[in-house]
Amino acid sequence: MSEIYDFKANDLNGNEIEFSQFKNKALLIVNTASKCGFTPQFEGLEQLHQKYQDQGLVVIGFPCNQFGSQDPGSNEEIGAFCQKNYGVDFLMMEKIDVNGKAEHPIYTWLKKQEGGFLTDGIKWNFTKFLINPQGQVVHRYAPTTKPEAIESDIKKLLA
Repeated sequence: MSEIYDFKANDLNGNEIEFSQFKNKALLIVNTASKCGFTPQFEGLEQLHQKYQDQGLVVIGFPCNQFGSQDPGSNEEIGAFCQKNYGVDFLMMEKIDVNGKAEHPIYTWLKKQEGGFLTDGIKWNFTKFLINPQGQVVHRYAPTTKPEAIESDIKKLLA
């Protein structure tokens, strides 16, 4: 796969989502977890979604249980948690692996486009990738980077 638009993934309800539908939109892709110290970032991600979706931002969460078993629930439980506790309305995908032999191909591609510090592997929950409307990864943010801290980068992409 040579570009983000070549990928497909299932949402929390099992519906196949073709990333080709996101052409000419900015994407913020995040591996999420429901029982993590960074879980409150769902609130900031939802705020970015609400503020910029009409300008072309698509926020996409990929639940992952690879770090400290911090997202052990079913897809249905994850969706209910995100909605009840954070009002999440942005696109949430099925739980996946982001590292290792079973990692989702989209994460293989993302890590190849924008490697990490010391290693390309995803180090923890809430690693964020910002993709411009041309489909290029423009930045990888550490889990500690709060969503509001990347708002200026999003504004530049949407300008």
